Amino acid sequence: MVSYKRLNPEDIQFSGALLSEEPRPVREELSVPEQEDSNLLPRRPTCSVTTGLLVLGFLLLLLCGGWLLGTMFWLHRPSSQDPRRPPSPAAAPTLEYNEKKGVNSTEAAARHEACTLIPEAWRFDCYPERSVVVTQDLCEARNCCFIPASGKDGIPWCFYPPDFPSYSLLSINDTTLGKKGMLVKDVKTYYPADILTLGLEMRYETDSRLHVRITDSSSSRFEVPIPVPTATKKAENPDYIVEFSKTPFGLIVKRKSTGTVLLNTTVAPLFFADQFLQISTSLPSQFIYGLGEHRSTFLHDVHWNTLTMWARDVPPMEQTNLYGAHPFYLSMEDGGNAHGFFLLNSNAMDVALQPAPALTWRAIGGILDFYIFLGPDPGAVIEQYIEVIGFPAMPVYWALGYHLCRWGYNTSDSTWEVVKRLRNNGIPQDAQWNDIDYMDRFMDFTIDPTKFSTLPDMVKDLHAHDQRYVMILDPGISSTQPEGTYWPFDEGLRRDVFIKDAEGKTLIGKVWPGLTAYPDFSDEVAHEWWYDNLKRFYDMVPFDGLWIDMNEPSNFLDGSTNGCPSNSLENPPYTPGVLGGLLRSKTLCATAQQKQSMHYNIHSLYGLMEAKASASALKRLIPKRPFIISRSTFPSQGQYSGHWLGDNRSQWKDMYTSIAGMLTFNLLGIPLVGADICGFSEEPQEELCIRWTQLGAFYPFTRNHNAIDMMPQDPTAFSAYAKTAMTQALLLRYSLYPTLYTLFHHAHLHGHTVARPIMFEFPKDVRTYGIDKQFLWGKSLLVTPVLEPGVDYVIGYFPEGLWYDYYTGDAMQSTGEEVKLSAPLDKINLHLREGAVIPTQAPNLTLWVSSGQPLHLVSALSDDGSASGDLFWDDGESIDTYETDKYAYIIFNVAKNVMTSQVLHNNVEATYITVESTTFYGVKNKPSRVLVNSQEAAFTYRTNQVLTVSNLGLKLSQNFTISWM
Repeated sequence: MVSYKRLNPEDIQFSGALLSEEPRPVREELSVPEQEDSNLLPRRPTCSVTTGLLVLGFLLLLLCGGWLLGTMFWLHRPSSQDPRRPPSPAAAPTLEYNEKKGVNSTEAAARHEACTLIPEAWRFDCYPERSVVVTQDLCEARNCCFIPASGKDGIPWCFYPPDFPSYSLLSINDTTLGKKGMLVKDVKTYYPADILTLGLEMRYETDSRLHVRITDSSSSRFEVPIPVPTATKKAENPDYIVEFSKTPFGLIVKRKSTGTVLLNTTVAPLFFADQFLQISTSLPSQFIYGLGEHRSTFLHDVHWNTLTMWARDVPPMEQTNLYGAHPFYLSMEDGGNAHGFFLLNSNAMDVALQPAPALTWRAIGGILDFYIFLGPDPGAVIEQYIEVIGFPAMPVYWALGYHLCRWGYNTSDSTWEVVKRLRNNGIPQDAQWNDIDYMDRFMDFTIDPTKFSTLPDMVKDLHAHDQRYVMILDPGISSTQPEGTYWPFDEGLRRDVFIKDAEGKTLIGKVWPGLTAYPDFSDEVAHEWWYDNLKRFYDMVPFDGLWIDMNEPSNFLDGSTNGCPSNSLENPPYTPGVLGGLLRSKTLCATAQQKQSMHYNIHSLYGLMEAKASASALKRLIPKRPFIISRSTFPSQGQYSGHWLGDNRSQWKDMYTSIAGMLTFNLLGIPLVGADICGFSEEPQEELCIRWTQLGAFYPFTRNHNAIDMMPQDPTAFSAYAKTAMTQALLLRYSLYPTLYTLFHHAHLHGHTVARPIMFEFPKDVRTYGIDKQFLWGKSLLVTPVLEPGVDYVIGYFPEGLWYDYYTGDAMQSTGEEVKLSAPLDKINLHLREGAVIPTQAPNLTLWVSSGQPLHLVSALSDDGSASGDLFWDDGESIDTYETDKYAYIIFNVAKNVMTSQVLHNNVEATYITVESTTFYGVKNKPSRVLVNSQEAAFTYRTNQVLTVSNLGLKLSQNFTISWM
């Protein structure tokens, strides 16, 4: 009865329900001016009422009762102030906190009355432990309010009273970067090992970035070992105002331009115990995104919804901690502004959302190290976040092609046959993959000598056809082979690269090859050992990329073959809502020893550290951009790998939720992301596979993958109609390669999203805030897939403006409305937003061939006849081409019936292709003549106001002009 009901996406309501809620109660803030420099004493609990003062107390109670009634009237009165500010911690009489003494009936009545004044939406859970039936006695033992909320799911029955003891701000002083202060408290709470004196540091790092650290002032604690920017001077004109509440301590951050409260930690007490850190804040709206990795809608539900972060091997399902941990959220504000919040903490944690709206972070280790990003638009928020965690790598060109895989090819010859079938049917393919069935008894860095004996020949054939080969690797290294027969384990023992148990012995778990040891990728020695293993395998099979799986790390056992010790690391005072209920559930012991820290602290970093080691190794093996796809991820992972969304099912719902996953990971700085097309498990359905291939053609990372014992689901496995429809979708993707490649350049250089939520481009249109059935490529190409069976239409939302059907150029002027679109089984709807110029190419069977084809430019003119676009071009595979000036960058502009190209940066690669044709959507009058570099040119003009100029033969490396009159 105490735990939150976990909601499924189908239970979640958006849009109208969110926008029609009544205003929330107002609170009066306690703050001190930012400039104040003073020593502050902590507030102590008030003395209990003695027997001799009962009469006086009763009279005071009557007075308080009258005041409370007035307060209740004030709380519920209409207000013109901000409705999203929480009720004041001082809105009720001060209550006593005393574990040893009881309270008399008068005090109890006052306490109960004060508790009832706290609105349900603002009740912060005082007993968040799961699997506990919280009684009044248990709750009041924590000196919290107990009010059953019968019939109301999620509302905590046990919640903090207004005067629950917390820290006080003892001092605050200016520094060269911001401020430093000291927090103290003299009353311990109900979690053990309270840290009573804390250090507070606030760094005004940039005008749009505030960095706050709350640490143990007397001893060091674990901090996440990823590099972050180091500010050298204080922001001169910050977009934020910082205020403090002294007693209890609270931090309030406002947007200077609007006064919107972005962070307000006064809403609930601050906890900082050795294994329990908690901080809460109000939110300016119910529109919150990010907080990966979870399977959910793109817009999170704030109605008593708790999200757990602790990397876990589990097929995607709702309300479960999945493969990665990303403690970052994006929040929209009134008027279209946005801000972001990043908690740099890798310990297991819960993030509790409640409808106030408010949010609570509960972590079981580390420190409170967080950033606030001021945007002000959502795209700018993501850029600022990625500037902290690191910009994503520029992918190698073939990463953006069509990839094919399955678990269960069984032999290299059968794998090879699938590749040949795709070629013979004219289906584009850039990469062929193998799952664990290529290995000898599922052991890393081996080949099944019988079933996959022709694998080296297959890879040679792929390379001869400009195609690439990717293999899977799991981190678990077989530990049971006879000594001297399995080099990876023998050499790993010799170099001491494996994770240890609490006794210092090699920890043994169990994965696909049986009993296994786990490399400690937090140790540079393991990185060198990993490279040596890859090199030995590469000498046998010259692979092109890596698929690193099972790297949460996954374990078929709980902990190890010897179990785990019984201590506070394995069984912390508070365990977040991890699947299985234990930190060691299907992974390693929390007490496992690694080079940089206990596994308790760095478990969720395992996939990141393996990706970093793999990227480094591939750069040494193949002096080109490394291609890596990882299952487990953590902030900054985009620098080293992409991600796929895990072991999904062949279900329509899974196809739909993949869009939210794709959009979320673009927010999280990992734009190279996609889901298994057609689904991984369960039998594929032809209609579903057609529709999913159409959608998957617009995943930034496009791979078809299915499970062992399932029917094949590559395009050749279906009817002639289905095969044709899938081929058309893939060729469409290949034709848009120049546009997609340029989007990845901007992601690498600026931190932009590739697959983009519609609200990013229309932040003032609240109707876009919950849309996750459509998305954009960049700012201009709108994708509206069919996500339901048995229909030949789809309803899409078109924000205000002029939109063009990508295929025909037919124009549609929208006022911000839903439109029913024709969608036969062989079509996915695409629309171009006014004002865009996008480059395309004639598609071919591989991107190597396609990328050499002439360009065709498509311009979608605004009502005033203007449009713009760009193209980034290089050799597609060399490392750091932008950083070493080995690239071409061209911008295209259309205004007043004239298109111009301007080469801002030139390179020999731009001399290899030409601009062969261009089409203009929205040319209102038929031209009498068209000039190309002042020379007459032939053209066609259609009645739907589409102008096409062909046979141009223009050099991309030189400026040109096309005009009409």
